[in-house]
Amino acid sequence: MSNQRWSVRPDGSNWGDFGPDDQLGRLNLITPARRKKAAEEVREGLAFCLSLPLDCPNVQLNPRRFAPALDFSMRGEDPAINWPMHKLNPEQTDVVCDDRATLSLQYSTQWDSLCHIGELFDAHGSGELEATYYNGYCAHRHVRGPFDYLHDRAAQPGPYGAGPLGIDRLSETGLQARGVMIDLFAHVGLEKVAVGYDRLMRILEADKVEVEPGDVLCFRTGFDRALLARYHDAAAPFDQHRCSGLDGTDPKILKWVDASGAAALVSDNEAVELLPEAGAIHGHGTRIPLHNLCLFKLGIPLGELFLLSDLADWLRANGRSRFLFTAPPLRLPGAVGSPVTGVGTV
Repeated sequence: MSNQRWSVRPDGSNWGDFGPDDQLGRLNLITPARRKKAAEEVREGLAFCLSLPLDCPNVQLNPRRFAPALDFSMRGEDPAINWPMHKLNPEQTDVVCDDRATLSLQYSTQWDSLCHIGELFDAHGSGELEATYYNGYCAHRHVRGPFDYLHDRAAQPGPYGAGPLGIDRLSETGLQARGVMIDLFAHVGLEKVAVGYDRLMRILEADKVEVEPGDVLCFRTGFDRALLARYHDAAAPFDQHRCSGLDGTDPKILKWVDASGAAALVSDNEAVELLPEAGAIHGHGTRIPLHNLCLFKLGIPLGELFLLSDLADWLRANGRSRFLFTAPPLRLPGAVGSPVTGVGTV
């Protein structure tokens, strides 16, 4: 199996399985029939917001990402906030507010598109490594940036952006499916615990959680409430590294994610997997093996910093783990990531 973008695909990948030009990865498993099954989880008609405020956290988790800067649109030299239309016509009584924001697209509750993480990979067996992304899409031809770092030279002129693997491709699906809550917090608390396969299986068994192909798996660690506590009180104690996450260094976890048929992974922590110390690498040189598996090999989008605890508590109190998950990203062509206002309906 091959196409014009690759003749060799990474070990353990599904490149080409959904078609030679696929750009959605495992979201293809969210079929109309599975959406109908997801809708059957709505019994009470209760909706839970699954997103933090867009300017939360108020601590710098990532030095390259910044909180939104909210500003006013302008009408000439006037800020367009409480702007009276009678400035145009004395007989008009309307008052207008209009604003704008500058923001990092992956600052708060967010989706990672399939080109957020790629790999230096020889997709043609030529011996030459190239910055490559899911299904063989590659730097400069598809994911276009201003600089070619491998050859230390300027790349082609703009426009730049994520191209066929942009976040807009995910938004076009509606990103609605059955969500499955996996409550790590209920079993390990708000502690730095790398949850490996064996412990995860015990958690799933204890909570009677079942996972089926096409599900969106939501891992609650309690980190969302720590972020909100600090957001509401700048003096609240906070430890960025005090939360659990999946152990991406555990080969059995990676095998389980693949075999589960999950369409997407979501967490309330910073990265779904527990981030290793800076500089650490695991297998084929990747520092973040779960990201490598999901985004580069299998086309599984990752959602991070979601607000899961309120819904997780309700589900546990009611003996449930499944719900209708709705969380399309912004339909912003060319973007790598996106903020999201998700909804969990039960």
